[in-house]
Amino acid sequence: MAAAAASTQAPVPDEALIASVLLGGGLPAAAEQHLRQAGLAYQHGAIAEQHLREAHALAPGHAAVLIGLYRFYFYKGRLAEALEVARVCLDKAARENGIAQDWWLVERGDADFSSWDAVLPRFYLFTLKAYAYLNMRLGCEAEARLVLLKLLDLDPTDKLGARILLNVLDRKGRDDED
Repeated sequence: MAAAAASTQAPVPDEALIASVLLGGGLPAAAEQHLRQAGLAYQHGAIAEQHLREAHALAPGHAAVLIGLYRFYFYKGRLAEALEVARVCLDKAARENGIAQDWWLVERGDADFSSWDAVLPRFYLFTLKAYAYLNMRLGCEAEARLVLLKLLDLDPTDKLGARILLNVLDRKGRDDED
């Protein structure tokens, strides 16, 4: 669950290392404990959020923490805050893929977007989809449409289902007339 300067062609880190980091590797033990506590306290929003903030303070750029924050805000219906986290995730995913920070400038050949096994590009695509979805939900339909079209350009086989979201946008307002 994401977000504009030109690309700095930094070397892409080792895929296995990134997969490990995305799954929680390299996370300080105290931050991991706060993430666990946040999950256990989910029904007590303020307590869970405090644990997430503590984890973020300990590991501010770690994907596991960012994903935890994103999910918390999303499932609590705090979509504007989820969108902010999605933007941070999108920046992170762009940096880690060595691609343009501005999603509009990213091209299909900039990363291995066609491979489901390529963890970094997949993280970027999922984050881009989350960013589009949140824009849809928050009423920023023009932005959402542009992002979804970019997502389809990067993922022409539509493994992530961007076409479904575009169809929702296209139907909006017409369902009452049918």
